[in-house]
Formats: sequence, C-alpha cells, structure tokens
Amino acid sequence: MKLGLYSVTYMGLWYRGRGLTLEEVIDQAKQHGYEGIEIGGKRPHGNPLDMPTARCRQVKAFAEDHGIEIVAVAAGNDFSSPIVEHREYQLVYVRELLRMASDLGAKILRVMLAWSGVTMDGEVGTYKIARRVWQQTHEGFPSEQVWEWCRSGLTEVARYAGEYGVTLALQNHGPVIETHHDVLRMVREVGSPHLKVCLDAPLLPEKDDAYARQAALDVGGLQVLSHFGGQYERGADGAVVLDKGVPNLPAFVRAMREIGYEGYFDYELCFPQPIVDGERVGVEYVDKHVQMAAEYMRGVIAQASG
Repeated sequence: MKLGLYSVTYMGLWYRGRGLTLEEVIDQAKQHGYEGIEIGGKRPHGNPLDMPTARCRQVKAFAEDHGIEIVAVAAGNDFSSPIVEHREYQLVYVRELLRMASDLGAKILRVMLAWSGVTMDGEVGTYKIARRVWQQTHEGFPSEQVWEWCRSGLTEVARYAGEYGVTLALQNHGPVIETHHDVLRMVREVGSPHLKVCLDAPLLPEKDDAYARQAALDVGGLQVLSHFGGQYERGADGAVVLDKGVPNLPAFVRAMREIGYEGYFDYELCFPQPIVDGERVGVEYVDKHVQMAAEYMRGVIAQASG
C-alpha cells in the first residue's frame, strides 16, 4: 500500500495564499515522501480546458523525472441535477477528464454520483452556499428519480472509460450516497467492468473499528483507491498522532490489507484552515500537516503489514 497526495490540498481554497502549480505539488509530494499524486479536476490544477495533450505529457514527464506516479484524476461531477442541460454538461466534463487521465498516464478517475461544489467566501472556500443551492434544486424530486439520473450518467461515462482505458472509482461521498452499500448497489446496477470503488474511511457513517472492517470486506476486490485526511500533532515522545481525524483509520488499513488491497491512500486537506492571531494560516501550515500525515500513515501501514 502506497501514499499519494491529492492536489485539492494545495488549490488555494483552504488557506491564505495562491494555489500551487502541478509541478509544485509534485515537488511537495516528493519532499514529504509520497509516492504519487492525485490531480483535482478543476482549476488551478486539472481543468481539461487547461490540459491539452501536450500539457498532460509535460506534467507526466515532470512527474516521472521526480519518481512520482500520477495515481488518479478526481472529478467534481454531479449527475443528479433535475436540469437536463446540467446533466449533459457533466457528461462532457467527465469524458474530457477521461481523455486527460489517459494523456497523463493515470489509471483511475475518481467520480461521484453528486457533488454540490465550492464557493469562495472572501479568501477561503466554503461548502455551505453550494450545499444549500443543491438542496433547493432537488426539493420535490423523489430519491429514486435522482438515483436513476445518476445511474444513467454513470452508465454512459463508464463506456467512455472503457474507450480510454481508464477505471472509474465511485467514491462513498454524499449527497445521494449515504453508505458504502449505496456505492455497491450502483456498481451492480451499472454492471460495467470499468467501474470500481473508492472507499474512504473518513466518509463512513459509523466510526467504530468493526464497521470499518466490515465495509472493507463488503467492497473487497472492487477497491481501487482510498483517501484519508485529518490534522496532526507531535506528541511529547515525538510521535505523530491524530489531532482531528478518523479514529478507525488503523482498523480500516488493517482491513484493506486483509482484502489484499495494494493501491494508494491519498491524503487530502479539504476544509477551511484555522485563523491564528486574526489571520488565516498560510501554505506553511498546510505543509506541516502534509508532512505529518505521511509520517503517521506510513506508521499505520507498517503496523498493518507487520
């Protein structure tokens, strides 16, 4: 099992300061001991409009020169909209991300069923406004109708994934999806060999060890990608411990070992960072947690392997 760095961490959404370039994200991954990166499918990193084939090859070559694998591309897609045109726009977006992933040499495109999006509140990103808009847009539509729209969109892009030689990884991320059982139901209903699972421990609705283990066993060989998050601190003995995060992460990693998972755990920091002395923290604060997250997770993986 390997460690990846998800570029959403450095998009400039959650801290004071600019987003890093993809080359700078690769440098950060290398510096802090990550083996790969996952590229977020939006600006400033992975909007397909900014990533023609020539640019993809440039980024791929840079990553290879630094010994960093481009693990995956991450789509911020939403197949759930009641508005026909919006669903059709999403099909084009995901198809272009599949082209981009293929050009980058990434084997996986992380997808969702639904995603409300992010807005900027001053200098920092927020989910609150977009989530409110999403909820208002879907009022009055039965859940099974929304599910059907999502299934239709995912079925179509699964065909495109086969054409590009890329695997879709459906994440257990809301809205629409509530548990990993919803993920597995959708995978069964789509019935495509190009659709697998991205099960993330932080998104499990129950945090006890037994639930984490059972979710991993349920997904089994469909698991192709995973994420972890959290903030960290160094204890009195010098060891890195979770400050805020997921208490069942060690149990989840042990279960991943149990099912034979050999893929990536990609670290993401995707929420507003604190204000210290009246000012939002900068990228240096993020760097610290990126470094400690890698140290912590290497320890968890080592224990699971032992």
